[in-house]
Amino acid sequence: MKIMPNRMDYGFFKYQDEFEQKVLSVLRSGRYVLGDEVACFEKSFAAYTGAAYSVGLASGLDALWIAVRLLGIGPGDEVIVQGNTYIASVMGITINGALPVFVEPDVYYQLDADKIEEKITKNTKAVMVVHLYGQVADMDKITRLCQKHGLKLIEDCAQSHGALYKGKMTGTFGDVGCFSFYPSKNLGAFGDAGAIVTNNACLAENARVFRNYGSEKRYYNKVVGANSRLDEIQAGLLNIRLAHMAEITAERRLLADRYSAGITAKDLVLPMERECTQSVWHQYVIRTGRRQELMDYLAKREIGTLIHYPIPPHLAQAYAGLGHKRGELPVTEEYAATVLSLPMYTGMRVEEQQYILECLNSFS
Repeated sequence: MKIMPNRMDYGFFKYQDEFEQKVLSVLRSGRYVLGDEVACFEKSFAAYTGAAYSVGLASGLDALWIAVRLLGIGPGDEVIVQGNTYIASVMGITINGALPVFVEPDVYYQLDADKIEEKITKNTKAVMVVHLYGQVADMDKITRLCQKHGLKLIEDCAQSHGALYKGKMTGTFGDVGCFSFYPSKNLGAFGDAGAIVTNNACLAENARVFRNYGSEKRYYNKVVGANSRLDEIQAGLLNIRLAHMAEITAERRLLADRYSAGITAKDLVLPMERECTQSVWHQYVIRTGRRQELMDYLAKREIGTLIHYPIPPHLAQAYAGLGHKRGELPVTEEYAATVLSLPMYTGMRVEEQQYILECLNSFS
């Protein structure tokens, strides 16, 4: 049995008729940019998250850097971010000329709230929380810290669509929540797509203007903006997927429960869910000091795995100019050397997961 680390066709086939009908409907409408589908998705996604406003954008990275830009963060400013995130989070900061200040993750792979305050300086303007793997950070502590020090709070929710902290959805705790709808996400489009959510009417309006060449009215440009418009086809397909998010999330949680209950192999550290949260299990990430050996063992049995992520941003070649050295973030670096993501996707078959568990538990 050959099992991919992730596959998106299952998720398509599950709602195939709805997806295909929607695409035909959009194509036949003759309206392909910033039309009714985008407006519908923005309204529905805001309601889904509990935010007042949502603005569709071209990608998750655009959501990050545009949010940072519109919050007035730029050269000379510092933004605190966890060390073990995907590099896009950091790019959202550095594209604007600001400096990322890295903080270690906690045992849930999230920004360690107890290590933030020591990194705050007179130049700190914001904290960027990344709800990695579909888990949730300690938002009570983080929001209190931001309020205490007058800092902006940005949430990177690229992997946490629908995740809850004390019943409140990620993306709605701070000034802005940034989402990616890359096809592999729980709420995935069929190409690049993204959005921000916010309760700030001015920020939402500025984002709508900025995404469209800085134009509120055609050919009348208020600011130097960007071309970052969520297109009608992707918005329409997202409208279909969004209507099924309760089912998709329940399925992910069931898959995670099966992994957690079924893995008996020694020397594997299983993921934990923070108390008072509800993870959406974008990834099911284990840790092992024998990672390459386990990957090879599973590969021989045609089970694919992924590493999220092998090189932390502070050690990436792209950020060599920041001057960070190996050993500065030992927890981040230990995670990078030991994490392994097991297959996890919408439509995953019971027999596929049982086969994975059998192979895992026979590893010694």
